[in-house]
Amino acid sequence: MKTTKRVRSVMPVYFIALVWVYAAFVIGIHGLMGYVTTTIFSVVAFFVGRAIFPDKFEEVEVPDPAPAEPEDPEVAALMKERERAISEMRRLNDNIEDEDISAQIDKIEQTTGRIFDHVLAHPEKKSSVRRFMDYYLPTVLKLLNQYDRMDSTGSGGENVSAAKEKISSMLTTVSAAFDKQLDSLFQNDYMDIAAEVSVLEQMMNQDGLTDSGLKL
Repeated sequence: MKTTKRVRSVMPVYFIALVWVYAAFVIGIHGLMGYVTTTIFSVVAFFVGRAIFPDKFEEVEVPDPAPAEPEDPEVAALMKERERAISEMRRLNDNIEDEDISAQIDKIEQTTGRIFDHVLAHPEKKSSVRRFMDYYLPTVLKLLNQYDRMDSTGSGGENVSAAKEKISSMLTTVSAAFDKQLDSLFQNDYMDIAAEVSVLEQMMNQDGLTDSGLKL
C-alpha cells in the first residue's frame, strides 16, 4: 500500500540561524529593538527559505495493517485451517487434469468453505465439526495428494489405475457426506424456526386471523 509523505526542507531553519548569527556577530544586537528587528528578519528569512526550498511530497510504500487476530485461539486456529485446506484443494485441483475429478473437488471445496464460515460465525458449534476437522478433511486431502502424485508419474500400471479409480469413486461419497455435515449445522436453527412457526400459527388461529380459526 502506498501513501503520500510530506518532506520538509531544513533550509528555512538555516536561514533563520544565519540571520541571528549575522545580527549577533556582525552588526550586533542592541536592546529590545534589536531583538525585535532580528526576530522580524528571522520570520522574513523563514518564508523566503520556504519559497526557495518548498516542501516535497513523496510516495512511500507502507505495509498493509495486519488483520486483527480473534481473541479465541480456537477460532484463530479454525481461520488458519480454513485457509490451508482451501489453498491445498485449489493447488490439487490445478494439478489434476481429469475434468470429472476437478468438478468434484470444486464442489467439495465450496462446501468445506461454507462449513468453516458457518462455524467461524457460530463458534459454539465447533464441537459438532470436530471429527470433520480432525479426520474427514485431512484424510480427503491426503488421498487427493496421493492421486496427484500417482497421476504425475504417468504410470498406467494396474495398481496405480485401480488406486486412482478408488479415490475417484470415493469423491462422490465425500461430496455427499460434506453436504450432510453442512446441513447438520443448521439442525438447531431448523428446530427453532419450526417451533416459532408453530407458536405463531397457533396464536393466529386463536385470534381468528387464519381460515382455520375464523371467529363466527
